[in-house]
Amino acid sequence: MDINKQNHPFDTATQLNRKSGIYYGHTSERYANMVGPFGGVIAATLLRAVMEHPERKGEPVALTINYAAPVSDGDFNIKATPARTNRSTQHWFIKLCQDKGIIITGTAVFAIRRETWSSTEMKFPHVPNVEEVKSFPSEGMPPWVHNYDMKFVQGPLLAISQPSTKDTSDSVTLQWIRDEPRRPIDFLSLAAMCDAFFPRIYVRRKQMVPIGTVSLTIYFHIDSEALTEHGYKEVLGHARALQFRDGFFDQTAEMWSPEGELLATTSQLVYYKE
Repeated sequence: MDINKQNHPFDTATQLNRKSGIYYGHTSERYANMVGPFGGVIAATLLRAVMEHPERKGEPVALTINYAAPVSDGDFNIKATPARTNRSTQHWFIKLCQDKGIIITGTAVFAIRRETWSSTEMKFPHVPNVEEVKSFPSEGMPPWVHNYDMKFVQGPLLAISQPSTKDTSDSVTLQWIRDEPRRPIDFLSLAAMCDAFFPRIYVRRKQMVPIGTVSLTIYFHIDSEALTEHGYKEVLGHARALQFRDGFFDQTAEMWSPEGELLATTSQLVYYKE
């Protein structure tokens, strides 16, 4: 099923109204997580505030979101402020507030890309074609999961109904992913997908523990023209953790096109409790 952007649930969830320099939005029940909204849709919403800002120049190359407190269901407002504009780059401060308190802080870098010598050192993973992999059943999962068609090649989520304390050898996940219903990819949906991996500790330990993302960073390696060419196709996500230690772990991932073009890289720091 395809839906145009104007009517797509993702665009409804990230919709903002600007008044007197402030952007106003509302959380979406469709993108709810176990506690508050799905972090990826919050990151995309903050990015939208810069994308729609009248002073914005260029396209996003970097985005960092710091989750200072859980976002509550309901209204929120976002302030995006251009800190400095250079010839090639533009730097932004972003904050999301609820009840007069700061809940999310962030920074973004936009840039005017120029054609140069280019090379990708990271190699595209060896995976079966997306048509050869079955979709992950989302029954019983938080609402946000139902907005994606996920196809796991490696490192599927634990079986919620049959948890295990067995420690696996690694937390690597390879998954094909796209919006459900289908939607042509852009910077906003790509930003959200960068957070659409189940926590690495769930994969490594095969059990659910309390977790929460503290900080998420995304680097965009492509421009809007390349994303337009990508269209409705799936993205291949390759995620792993480097270390679990003293209540925090990292999560690092690459996002690829089916043709092997590196679209984005991302890393985040996650709090966990046992």
